[in-house]
Amino acid sequence: MTDTVPSVTTRYAGARVPRVEDSRLLTGHGTFVDDVQRPAMRHACFVRSPFARATINGIDASAALALPGVHAVFTAADLNPDVKEAWHAVAGKDIPDTPRPPLAEGEVKFVGDPVALVIADSRYLAEDAVDLVDVDYTSLPALADFRQAVGGADTGVPVVHEAYPDNVAGGMGGAPPDEEVFANAAHVVSEHIYQQMYVPVPMETRGMVAEWTATTAELTIWASTQTPHELRAFAARLLGIPAQGVRVVVRDTGGAFGQKVVPMREDMCILLAARKMPAALKWIEDRRENLMSAGQSRHVDGTVRMAFDADGRILAADIDFIQDVGAYPTPYPVLTTAAIGMFFPGPYRVPKASFNYKTVFSNTPGLHAYRGPWQYETLTREMLLDCAARKIGMDPVELRRINILRGDEMPFFNPNGMPYDNCAPADTFEQAVKILDHEGFRKEQAEALEQGRYLGLGFSAYIEPTGAATGHLATEGATMRMEPTGKINVYVNGGSAGNSIETTVVQLTADALGADIDDVSTIQGDTAVTPYGAGTQGSRSGPMTAGAVHEAGTMLRNQIIAIAAGMLGVEESQVELADSSARVRDEPDKAVSFADIAYRSYYEPAQLGGISPTLEATARFNSQSMIHWANATHVCTCEVDIETGHVTLTRYIVSEDVGPMINPNVVEGQVAGGTAQGIGGALLEHLAYDDAGNPVASTFVDYLLPTATEVPPIEFGHVEIPGTGVGGYKGAGEGGAIGSPPAVINAINDALAPLGVTVTQLPASPAAIVALLEGKDH
Repeated sequence: MTDTVPSVTTRYAGARVPRVEDSRLLTGHGTFVDDVQRPAMRHACFVRSPFARATINGIDASAALALPGVHAVFTAADLNPDVKEAWHAVAGKDIPDTPRPPLAEGEVKFVGDPVALVIADSRYLAEDAVDLVDVDYTSLPALADFRQAVGGADTGVPVVHEAYPDNVAGGMGGAPPDEEVFANAAHVVSEHIYQQMYVPVPMETRGMVAEWTATTAELTIWASTQTPHELRAFAARLLGIPAQGVRVVVRDTGGAFGQKVVPMREDMCILLAARKMPAALKWIEDRRENLMSAGQSRHVDGTVRMAFDADGRILAADIDFIQDVGAYPTPYPVLTTAAIGMFFPGPYRVPKASFNYKTVFSNTPGLHAYRGPWQYETLTREMLLDCAARKIGMDPVELRRINILRGDEMPFFNPNGMPYDNCAPADTFEQAVKILDHEGFRKEQAEALEQGRYLGLGFSAYIEPTGAATGHLATEGATMRMEPTGKINVYVNGGSAGNSIETTVVQLTADALGADIDDVSTIQGDTAVTPYGAGTQGSRSGPMTAGAVHEAGTMLRNQIIAIAAGMLGVEESQVELADSSARVRDEPDKAVSFADIAYRSYYEPAQLGGISPTLEATARFNSQSMIHWANATHVCTCEVDIETGHVTLTRYIVSEDVGPMINPNVVEGQVAGGTAQGIGGALLEHLAYDDAGNPVASTFVDYLLPTATEVPPIEFGHVEIPGTGVGGYKGAGEGGAIGSPPAVINAINDALAPLGVTVTQLPASPAAIVALLEGKDH
């Protein structure tokens, strides 16, 4: 049945509905992996390398095994041969991936590299036993600085993996730079920009409980993951068992931000070891392990150039960079890094663009995903635009205004072939400028400078594809069921990872069926009952889940209407659904409740007159070629104390277009969270290593996170240009973390401009700012 007149009216989408999960989480009743208890459960702890690079000559576990309560000490020889397949869906089985053994074999490649796995009755015993495992190492020279990596043995640099003698995991080049344009342009601006290594730091570290039932050859996994169905498939591939023998359960996940998209080496070890255990096996990563071993993010070094005509119009843009992928990147890094080059033109009218990059190994943890893994393109482009504005003698606002794309120019193909559409970057930009009161700030800034105070203003604009439309990311499933009580359950892949899909899916389902929102519940994160989905990644959950709910909801709605029409004695076209009831469109008093419909379907099916009693529908939405282009403008103002180098952020504004908002509270929460992470990356966070490859920031004493003191109240502006998908929704997960670092750095550089210094090496710590100032005669 196709509706000629809408059978439901939107009631909840777009409303600031309170989050469903808040009452549970805010009262301490969430269920995280460490809350899972199983009979006779055993605990795992890793023996980790204290060397950045060393040969493993031997492992003596006898003292550890003699400790009462210790059940096993597994080494690479015990676990690694059991691996059947170890590829990730995000890359695919045919990509020639980089090495990834569960436990270190023959040689350790970074401090924290897992060497052995201890199993004991408690975590306390396991940690004691770790200290008793005697590993004989021969230390080797390590490659700590990825900027020195290329060339490998030919240049006297240590080689991380023998299969990659030049230390280059891979790379790509677009069209070569048009050097004639650069040679003849009125203005050419070039900067060398280094972004430090920093990481997601989820509140809940990685963790897993795995229970193997030998009698039925079934594996149950409780995990902190963004992708329950991919973890299930990965575990089946890894162990060589049928996927129907694996169940993954995800309850609450205390943050992830990309770090928990795909299973890593420690996860592989726990899955392999669980099959050797007679009871469940739990591993919970501690904070030091998380900072040492869970992986690295960002860490890029490159040179960026732009050519402009005499009026400030961009003529060409070029980026040439290398990215550190550490020792064991997860997953295959080469293609994802290409996004930095592809997206570099950004939301601007750029006629010509070029890029070239290499991904290189080092003796540090492996690269993993972190909100907007390609974020370096926005960082460098937006910093370069501000540098260009100063060189040309324009305000950065005017330079962006000349070049930023307008809605009437859509569709627009950037020079690398990215097909922008259904967006207007100029609209978010102008809204942010208006919220700021640009002229008012410039007046305040000039007055402050006369008093010896240094205020700064930074802008950053970006555009990104959300709701990925390729590979396994292009589909998402949903199941809806009306229970015998008339209440609705909606099942999605999901899981409570902080993106509030628990709330938005209830809103969308209530609208799709004309149900009261209190009559709708959701079940997520259990692969035994939820349909396949690619999980929380790539700013996809909103648009993809909306599509799945729409398709499943249409099927179930039609079935409800068919049953109700028979009960009411009218044609289906006369029935509309609202307030958890079906009523005759022109006779609203003539109605049956969802409870009545469910009772008839479940308990009196013989009275349905041949109509199917099914009140359940499953659909798998396929986004096909749809790309949902989200964009935003970030504005930051600050004051810099030139004596101490301390930066105080005074205002922060974000105008973002993520299409119509399912729930503005959720969208603003996503933007605020990502923005805070970007502020930390700009000012504080640094997963630093010394020249020998030793981590020097493996606790929160040295790895500094932003607090409410550093993050000012965020002011929000919204532009709602519908995308091409269901409801016009676009993704909102990554934008805050992409747009904020350059806005902060640009504000600092604007403040320091009268002193003639420019921050191009991140983070902009007080010490770094003072060092810059001391290097200038002012």
